[in-house]
Amino acid sequence: MRLSCLLYVGASILLPAAVSAEILISTGHSAAGSGFTFESVPAPATNDAANDARFSLTDGSPDRNGGSLAVLHDGRVPSEEDQPSENFFFRAGANGGRIQIDLGRTLPVKRIGSYSWHTNTRAPQVYVLFASDGTAPGFDPAPRKGVDPAACGWNRIASVDTRTQNSDDGGQHGVAITDRSGIIGTYRYLLFDISQTEGRDPFGNTFYSEIDVIDAEGPAPTFIEIEKSQPIVISFDAEGGRFRFTIDVTRAPDMAGWSEDRLKPVVQEWYPRLVGMLPSEGYQAPAEIRLRFREDMGGVPASAGGATINLNASWFRRERAREALGAVVHEMVHVVQGYSRRGTPTPGWLVEGIADYIRWFLYEPEKKGAEITKRSFPTANFDSSYRITGNFLDWVTRRYDEEIVPKLNAAAREGRYSEQLWQDWTGKTLQELGNEWKGHHAERLGVSETSADSNAQ
Repeated sequence: MRLSCLLYVGASILLPAAVSAEILISTGHSAAGSGFTFESVPAPATNDAANDARFSLTDGSPDRNGGSLAVLHDGRVPSEEDQPSENFFFRAGANGGRIQIDLGRTLPVKRIGSYSWHTNTRAPQVYVLFASDGTAPGFDPAPRKGVDPAACGWNRIASVDTRTQNSDDGGQHGVAITDRSGIIGTYRYLLFDISQTEGRDPFGNTFYSEIDVIDAEGPAPTFIEIEKSQPIVISFDAEGGRFRFTIDVTRAPDMAGWSEDRLKPVVQEWYPRLVGMLPSEGYQAPAEIRLRFREDMGGVPASAGGATINLNASWFRRERAREALGAVVHEMVHVVQGYSRRGTPTPGWLVEGIADYIRWFLYEPEKKGAEITKRSFPTANFDSSYRITGNFLDWVTRRYDEEIVPKLNAAAREGRYSEQLWQDWTGKTLQELGNEWKGHHAERLGVSETSADSNAQ
């Protein structure tokens, strides 16, 4: 049994003797977010020894959308489940990295804690922890990936993996590493050898929110108090209670009227329709869906993670009479898709293309938002994603197979997508279909496909 399966319940357990006979790991997980309070893991501290420590990277590159290493020991935690600037995480596509902590002096370490928060696979924690007092012969304070720290003066303390086999593990995760004797050891340096939680897409690097180091001789920890505002939500259901929804307008109370009058009816009608459009054997789409307005999304209009849809409040204010409702339909498709992280990964252009096909050709076809024009034609390819791929899927649907989108969706959900499926279902390879589709638009627009291709280069 994998160590993470034992840890998930939050109970303290002994690590195998190969690591340490005395080390204990406790974990906590809250899918909904509990203010970083767990039954068996203390809340993050505001006055621990990590506050004044020096954090540095010995390997790996930070993601430019995230916070600096300082967010890991500032005595603060994010207020939302997807706040890149309030978390540290490694560059998209990278397999983690290594973080070294210099406490400034040797001290008796009583507890080491780590905390993370995200909506899906960027929430669990996967790392190996090493420690050293820095006095061992040949001590290397900054071993890079591929170098075994245990061979250059470091003690291996613990192996942590809070993933489970049952879900994408979104929510808040907390880890507390202690020792049965009361003191892990007397150390100056800590090394976190961090791995990604999954490698099927670029987004498997954990959003780490805080790291604590409790000095056995230091002051008693004071814990972070999470400020909780009274939520303002609109709750409703669909299909006699089969599906339940909340629209959280706490961060945008001025959007409550629009959400009640315009957004709610679309969600009530279209979410069940999407579930019916995209079936597969044995699959149950999420039954409880949360939509929430946020003020910290930058230029991203909307996003979906698990059964939560994030709405950029400022963008929705501007677009409520134009693109706002269609954007929600697009994100609801992502909630329903539920694609497998096992088996063959589904290309991103198809994931987004299916969502935009449903949006532009089934939900709001009258807007013609996915039309191929003379301006867009030169760079339009079947795998251009979003509207362009949506147009391609519509063309294949009308020309070759009315069920191509549900079939592709089922294959992606079951982890068995492959380009061969296009030929199996249409008699043409994906590239042949793409060329034929492009030729169709060249003829319709009265342009030369050859000259258009050369202009695009």
